[in-house]
Amino acid sequence: MEGKEEDVKVGANKFPERQPIGTAAQTDKDYREPPPAPLFDPSELQSWSFYRAGIAEFMATFLFLYITILTVMGVQRSSSKCASVGIQGIAWAFGGMIFALVYCTAGISGGHINPAVTFGLFLARKLSLTRAIFYMVMQCLGAICGAGVVKGFGKTPYEVHGGGANVVNHGYTKGDGLGAEIVGTFVLVYTVFSATDAKRNARDSHVPILAPLPIGFAVFLVHLATIPITGTGINPARSLGAAIIFNKDPAWDDMWIFWVGPFIGAALAAVYHQIIIRAIPFKSSA
Repeated sequence: MEGKEEDVKVGANKFPERQPIGTAAQTDKDYREPPPAPLFDPSELQSWSFYRAGIAEFMATFLFLYITILTVMGVQRSSSKCASVGIQGIAWAFGGMIFALVYCTAGISGGHINPAVTFGLFLARKLSLTRAIFYMVMQCLGAICGAGVVKGFGKTPYEVHGGGANVVNHGYTKGDGLGAEIVGTFVLVYTVFSATDAKRNARDSHVPILAPLPIGFAVFLVHLATIPITGTGINPARSLGAAIIFNKDPAWDDMWIFWVGPFIGAALAAVYHQIIIRAIPFKSSA
């Protein structure tokens, strides 16, 4: 017993109560982290991997819109929510597709599939401005094409049932919609940072983690919460693609919400994770 009590005392005092913060916390790392990306890297424009990554973002966002908008249209066309997959099914379609597509493209482009995610990672210096802009353009083009293919399957039903466009629903104000988009995107982008954090992977190396899984699950949960409010955007490319193909006033009236909200949410997540969470070390130098 005496030996065990001594072990407890040593363990209790092994780590000092005061921990360094900020830049002082970045010493004595037991993990390897890539250096911050440059603001502009001309060599990227001469690399095939740069354009391959953009093509991967285009194709992933195309497939994302194709599957998810078709699911929304199937629910809208049904005589009742009980005769279709309902809101839960829509949420599963969005979350499941993100899980699958991030898994497929993470090793090529990082699997962003969302300008808000790209923006948040850019603020954290995870990619250059050149790559960020290129990704956003390809994501938007992919979303437009994905929604366009869905409309091609049935123009009249597509237009009658709203085309999967995001709008602030009746009973909610524009402020409600903006708040829902900010918080929803914060949840998503914060999950992205946490799931791909080199520090977390080193600390929790005994816990197997598949990054696409928590990211897809975050998308699923956010959709469950905010579909009744805005139809859930949290992805400017998704909202823009559906609005351009649907091309009706209601979709354009609230479009600013589905860009401003996600970008604010992504910026807040980047600040919170990089400055607050990452400033506290998980290992003492003692």
